[in-house]
Amino acid sequence: MVNSQVIGIDLGGTAIKLGRFDRDGNCLQSLTVATPQPSTPLSVLAVMVDAIAQVDPDNQTVAIGVGTPGPADAKGRIAKIAINLTGWRDVPLADWLEAKTAKPTIVGNDANCAGLGEAWLGAGRCFQNFIMLTLGTGVGGAIFLNGKLFIGHQGAGGELGLISFNPEGPMCNSGNRGSLEQYTSITAIRRRTGKEPCELGALAEVGDAKALTFWQEYGTDLAIGLTSLIYVLTPEAIVIGGGVSASFQFFLPAVKAEIEQRVMPTSRVGLQILQAKLGNAAGMVGAAKLAWHLLISTI
Repeated sequence: MVNSQVIGIDLGGTAIKLGRFDRDGNCLQSLTVATPQPSTPLSVLAVMVDAIAQVDPDNQTVAIGVGTPGPADAKGRIAKIAINLTGWRDVPLADWLEAKTAKPTIVGNDANCAGLGEAWLGAGRCFQNFIMLTLGTGVGGAIFLNGKLFIGHQGAGGELGLISFNPEGPMCNSGNRGSLEQYTSITAIRRRTGKEPCELGALAEVGDAKALTFWQEYGTDLAIGLTSLIYVLTPEAIVIGGGVSASFQFFLPAVKAEIEQRVMPTSRVGLQILQAKLGNAAGMVGAAKLAWHLLISTI
């Protein structure tokens, strides 16, 4: 176990990120490959298996963890559904990878994996009770209670981006209407402004008034969604990750102001709102942590 290595995989709609990690979380080798299009389960499997061979050419690893863009079953064997991948429903991904690689494999939700990564090596490692929100193409979430990842009764808990924000708002792929994701995701920002978050961030950097106003409004919307989560979970910290978090400095003041206005002091004692530290590597790191959990539980 001391010198063992594992593979962490972050499966996304456009890219698959893989890393080979040691026990301390050091990434010894990494690789990013394009997600095949169409992204059917068997085509993704083939690309994954080839990439695993590239990232582990000497077959040194002993387990695999995979984060997928959607809920997994509670045992970490099946990718239940992935909205942004083609034909993904009840895919036995762990079984398939084990058959191809002969390595124990576990599957988890990608946002949960990002949270595990931040809890292990990033902004969440000082907290026992925190939530993570990943502001990307969609909005995912992870909940940590008493130091443990909460996945719910059947493994699909923690879909924080799908909580209701505006009952008359845009339709969501989940079937909800006006979910938080429809106001705070990259997709929502494009719809609302016609610009990419990175463009709005660059404009805010040089003091563009419209961009600064947008980020203030964005922070207010995000905080309104967070208010419900704070009242239910009273976390020590909220960690914000995903692509939109690059503009954290521009929307944080509005988030803090709105939370202070809406949340009773008793429900936000000592609350910290932090930017994630691991960037795009968080999901891959967390998937590796899943693999370590699996390995420990089987010996």
